[in-house]
Amino acid sequence: MDLNLNRADYLQVVVGDHDGVIMCFGMKKGEAVTVFKTLPGQKIARLELGGVLNTPQEKIFIAAGSEIRGFTKRGKQFLSFETNLTESIKAMVLYINIDVINEFLYYFKFVFCFSFKILVLQGSDVMYEIEVPGPPTVLALHNGNGGDSGEDLLFGTSDGKLGLIQITASRPLHKWEIRNEKKRGGILCVDSFDIVGDGVKDLLVGRDDGMVEVYSFDNTNEPVLRFDQDYCFDIIKLFSRLLLCTLSESVTSIQGGCVGKDGYDEIVVSTYSGWVTGLTTEPIHKESGPGEELKINQEMQNKISSLRSELEHLQYKVLQEREKYQQSSHSSKAKSAVPSFSVNDKFTLNKDDASYSLILEVQTAIDNVLIQSDVPIDLLDVDKNSAVVSFSNCDSEIRSIEGQYGTLQAYVTPRIQPKTCQVRQYLIKPLSLHQRTHSIDHDRPMNTLTLTGQFSFAELHSWVVFCLPEVPEKPPAGECVTFYFQNTFLDTQLESTYRKGEGVFKSDNISTISILKDVLSKEATKRKINLNISYEINEVSVKHTLKLIHPKLEYQLLLAKKVQLIDALKELQVHEGNTDFLIPEYRCILEEADHLQEEYKKQPAHLERLYGMITDLFIDKFKFKGTNVKTKVPLLLEILDSYDQNALIAFFDAA
Repeated sequence: MDLNLNRADYLQVVVGDHDGVIMCFGMKKGEAVTVFKTLPGQKIARLELGGVLNTPQEKIFIAAGSEIRGFTKRGKQFLSFETNLTESIKAMVLYINIDVINEFLYYFKFVFCFSFKILVLQGSDVMYEIEVPGPPTVLALHNGNGGDSGEDLLFGTSDGKLGLIQITASRPLHKWEIRNEKKRGGILCVDSFDIVGDGVKDLLVGRDDGMVEVYSFDNTNEPVLRFDQDYCFDIIKLFSRLLLCTLSESVTSIQGGCVGKDGYDEIVVSTYSGWVTGLTTEPIHKESGPGEELKINQEMQNKISSLRSELEHLQYKVLQEREKYQQSSHSSKAKSAVPSFSVNDKFTLNKDDASYSLILEVQTAIDNVLIQSDVPIDLLDVDKNSAVVSFSNCDSEIRSIEGQYGTLQAYVTPRIQPKTCQVRQYLIKPLSLHQRTHSIDHDRPMNTLTLTGQFSFAELHSWVVFCLPEVPEKPPAGECVTFYFQNTFLDTQLESTYRKGEGVFKSDNISTISILKDVLSKEATKRKINLNISYEINEVSVKHTLKLIHPKLEYQLLLAKKVQLIDALKELQVHEGNTDFLIPEYRCILEEADHLQEEYKKQPAHLERLYGMITDLFIDKFKFKGTNVKTKVPLLLEILDSYDQNALIAFFDAA
């Protein structure tokens, strides 16, 4: 979506949709008036405006599949060419320079490689790579022109982070970064527009959870969140001309401008299902003193009347179509056709709590979603979830851990007739809690697994793709490649280096090496490839891993203990009438009771999960020595129940 400046007093809106239709409309007396509308075609992935420099950008350019097309402001096509790319175009930037194109900014989208990097190219050469805190999903020039330096680049990531980088000729400069502390959705679109009216362009952000945010800049050019759904009441008090809301679906595009009414700026957003919504700065609340009467003006009355008649017409049309469908479905000559619908889905690892988020979005109402898994999983509730969960007898309430791998299937049934369903599959990989990282700590005690044999580089790469997330399907260029990973739950690390005929895997966690050994051996056996496997175990790494687990285990044990005390302490409080007789520690537990219970509820089986990882570490340590210690597991669990770090380490050493 883009806003096209056509007259001085208002803007026109150009929208490209999944049906390949380009629609341009403006607002006249509160009604949308279509300027032009093209015929359907290939799904439009990107729409940009262009034109001669220093003139209104009135040319419309779209990317559909691997083709680029251009249209005039009246809808006449003047350009069409095939790029001959093997992949469909995902992003497009227009850059017009009468001399030469000096620099071109390119980024890997997370759907391709989860690269966590932005590449800066000059000609066909990579000038340098920029490491960013998450997979980048959107890039934009700051203020639309690169800021004061002309080199400032905004980026947004799939895990909700936002940042600004200055692209200099020699190296990048990271100016600021906004963390996603409130765990909001990924960033899909950004725009720069002075919506506050203070002469400085604000940053407009649209997220995949429907959140629209406005950031202003302080005296130090640092972004400050001004408005979002959480601050709606403050908006009315501090700046009565602005109203923002959270939409119920992902925001696919966002622009600032003046569309509906002259003199009142708006934030115009488009959503996944095709809605185009304007958030206006026009006052929508009126106040009156005692005894005064508020009257709705004629314009508002006309709008209400028009909306009512439109709703009545739609209801009548729905009834007609429903009756027509019922008649045709009972006919002997009727032919059944399955209605098609698209599903926007995302299955991503959350680094903060080491869990996966499955987000499903359909362009119509969802009736139900059936989730089926061939590995044990635990469904966690989230604040924004409005679904009612019912478990069947075959479902397990055990949370999935590394080493258990398989497929998660989601059967999505929308509320349409006739009933139809789409199945989406998501791989739960053997090392599913690992995430790509830029570098690791090489000073840690590492265990090494070495594979040699008659296998190609592509074959070993396919095994790595099978075991680990965020690895590109296509083998990287070159004879040798190295990937670094970090376990999001334990903070252990993994280094993977491989070439034709050899693969070396290093980790400070023995269990990671054990999982890789078992899975890679099984994959090689399936393909009848003979593997020579050797390993070097560092005994110090076991104590190192236990020390990494210690703070998490200690915290969960303390949390469970506090939650168990809450009911008893509340009874004492009721009996005594106050809490003055309690020691400060117990008074603090009562004061934080709601928070403690909520946190404990959000992390079911968290303690059992840690117990399982320590048990696996114990078994794997002695498995590499050829010793079966499963009979000693009950004794290990007894030590964990009365946990002491030194006693646990001593048990590992003495067993």
